[in-house]
Order: sequence, then structure tokens, then C-alpha cells
Amino acid sequence: MISGLGALDALSGGMRLGGATGPLAAQPSVQASDFASAVAEAANRTIHTLGQAESVSMTALEGGNVQAREVVDAVMSAEQTLQAAISIRDKIVTAYLEISRMAI
Repeated sequence: MISGLGALDALSGGMRLGGATGPLAAQPSVQASDFASAVAEAANRTIHTLGQAESVSMTALEGGNVQAREVVDAVMSAEQTLQAAISIRDKIVTAYLEISRMAI
């Protein structure tokens, strides 16, 4: 699987969410109580979506019974999810930089 995201998985506390269909899809059974929990939850869903796309791609490469459309859908969903996560990261960094420049 994707080894570079192991640190994000550790940050999320090992929570596993299933059934994410879009970028950072809302899960009705999970309630985020604070910002850190919401970020951890979003990171976990991103990891799940990327892992699912990788799994579908590997199954197709190994000659499994996977349609080309399923592979394309999984990869496109993973790309969209990753772009959303990067946008969120950029917004958080920008907010942090603005706060650090504030005069106290």
C-alpha cells in the first residue's frame, strides 16, 4: 500500500472509515468534536480513498476481474480527494502564516 502516508494514519488514531465515495465524503456515523478530530478524520478518509484506488489498480494489473472503467473511476476519485486534501493543507498553512505575522 502507500507507505508515505503512514504518519497520517498514525495521527488519525487508527480510525477506519469505509465507503468514502467522493473527496472527503461526509460519514453520518462519525461526529468530529474539534478541529483536530475533523482534520484527522479527513486525513483518514483520504488515505482510505487512495488505498482503495491503489488496490483496484493493482488488481487490474495482476489480471483480476476489474473493468477499465472501475480503475479509471477509482484513480480519478483518488486524484480529486488528494487535490482537496492539498487545498485544505494550503489553507491551513496560509492561516498559520497570517496568525504568526500578527502583532501582539
